[in-house]
Amino acid sequence: MAGSGLACKKHCHGLHRPPTHNCHSVHGDTDLSVTPGPPPVVEDPSTCDIVKATQYGLVERCKELVEAGYDVRQPDKENVTLLHWAAINNRQELVKYYISKGAIVDQLGGDLNSTPLHWAIRQGHLPMVMLLLKCGADPSLIDGEGFSSIHLAVLFQHMPIVAYLISKGQNVDTVDLNGQTPLMLAAQKALGPEPTRFLLKFNPSLNAVDNVQKNTALHWAVTSGNTSAVDLLLEAGASLDIKNGKGETPLDLAYQSLNRFMVYMVREEERVRSRRNNRLLKIVEKYELFVLLTSSLTFMWAIGYIMNLSSDSWLLKGGLLFLLLFGMALFVRQCVGLKNLRYLPTAFLLSSVFWMYVTWFLWFLPDVTNTILEIAAMFSMLGLLYYFYKTWRSDPGYVKTSEKGRKENIVALAEAGCLDFRTFCTSCLVRKPLRSVHCLACNSCVARYDQHSLWIGQCIGIGNHRYYLLLLSFLTLTGVWLLYGTLLYWSNHCVTSYQEDGAWTYFTQIMHCSPWIAYIFTLATFHTLWASMWLTVQLYQIAFLGLTSHERMNLLMQRKSSKHPISLRRTPYNLGCFQNLADFFQCSCFGVFKPNVVDWTKQYNLFHLSKERNVCSV
Repeated sequence: MAGSGLACKKHCHGLHRPPTHNCHSVHGDTDLSVTPGPPPVVEDPSTCDIVKATQYGLVERCKELVEAGYDVRQPDKENVTLLHWAAINNRQELVKYYISKGAIVDQLGGDLNSTPLHWAIRQGHLPMVMLLLKCGADPSLIDGEGFSSIHLAVLFQHMPIVAYLISKGQNVDTVDLNGQTPLMLAAQKALGPEPTRFLLKFNPSLNAVDNVQKNTALHWAVTSGNTSAVDLLLEAGASLDIKNGKGETPLDLAYQSLNRFMVYMVREEERVRSRRNNRLLKIVEKYELFVLLTSSLTFMWAIGYIMNLSSDSWLLKGGLLFLLLFGMALFVRQCVGLKNLRYLPTAFLLSSVFWMYVTWFLWFLPDVTNTILEIAAMFSMLGLLYYFYKTWRSDPGYVKTSEKGRKENIVALAEAGCLDFRTFCTSCLVRKPLRSVHCLACNSCVARYDQHSLWIGQCIGIGNHRYYLLLLSFLTLTGVWLLYGTLLYWSNHCVTSYQEDGAWTYFTQIMHCSPWIAYIFTLATFHTLWASMWLTVQLYQIAFLGLTSHERMNLLMQRKSSKHPISLRRTPYNLGCFQNLADFFQCSCFGVFKPNVVDWTKQYNLFHLSKERNVCSV
């Protein structure tokens, strides 16, 4: 192999390729480290030696040379075997053939003293990794750089290989020659948050230390300036008190790095954790949602109270409102954690509804003389509360599985060639059903995902989408009744008329007549507008498109970027207006329609008009 220039012998943490030989190819030099396709066109394959034939995947030529007496275990002058070359180029048929002829699956070779499995992992060839493991390759072997198989997969950020190795029994806390775990290696050398985030899903040891410097993964992340890994490790609960061999904590190392942002992250986490040791703050944390709702109720009342003051100075009222807003923001920051802060809009909605109800019963109901209207308003209000509770408390369709089931799914998907982002969620480590989406706010995959509702603080999916639609309906109706009650109150209690006084005088008079009622009118108008508009959009998507909000937005984005027209109506999920509604509400309409019953938490195949289309199914 003179002049071959064996680049693959020296990896040095970079992705290297085997040498390229033209082998009389009419196309010139060819990159050999790609997924194999048909062998290249050569003028005379018989002129290739066995190494070149292996690199190109010329099976017949390789068999001819082996049958002629070539020893498959014989390394070349660079100490690289045929199995190494077949592994790095993903030549699976040749690997099977060479092993059947006596090739040693774990034979060491190259300058780094690596096995064929190590070479395949560096190139990210998952099919080859699976084949070598089936043939008895040992993933725990250490190469010349001190790395085992899982360390190499993390180092080169081949997450499907990491998942497969762990699912096949490789310990997530396997140590390399220096005692570093894969998590330490990801924190020290991996760019971006994905390797660290992915490994944390397998519950690795956060506080293990290496053999040399006695650093934890957090120490390594701080030392290397990997802020994304620092953030993830702090969130996962990595210890801030462990000292390394030099007696340094992660905060000490952060100060030495002169990275102000990293120092802030570590100090802020220390502050948060110290607060958790405070008994009073522990009680507050336990009832955070109740505290948030109570403070929101008080805040909403205080706004109306300030507006209702007898003083005519709007400058004074504006100043008081500003102080109130500042105080509320400070209170929320001190007493509500980031986890529950997402429920702030929910608390605002519930507080608005509460004071709207109080206003209806104390101010508007005495003026309503029609019993039917009273019953209808009460029905709307009770329906709003009921369906809010059902939407919030119902499981939206979280895709759940056991740890054993996760590993089985990973192995099954890998062996089916489907271990990619279309079918596998790297955050939940689950097989993704059709129409499911991973929600970052809930940190879960949700079946037939529609959206993460700002006002509910909850995902909307297959389990609560109908309740959410009914919630919007009752919120709209309740808002309409409040607007009706407001107009009725103004006509009975304010000595002004729009027809007689004009718009401006009418506005100033009703504001002076009862600022509280004007405040409630503003809240009712706001909630009625967004609820009615969003209800209209939802009904259009469900009835005429058969799509969720997420699916519709994705198609609209594809339409903008695609050169070919994309129709929102021509999708496998659109079965016609009435059938779409029957499927969504699971209503047969007295036998007129037959709703399709689909468990979207376990649906991996696409059905359209009773015709099954397989989508990478196992």
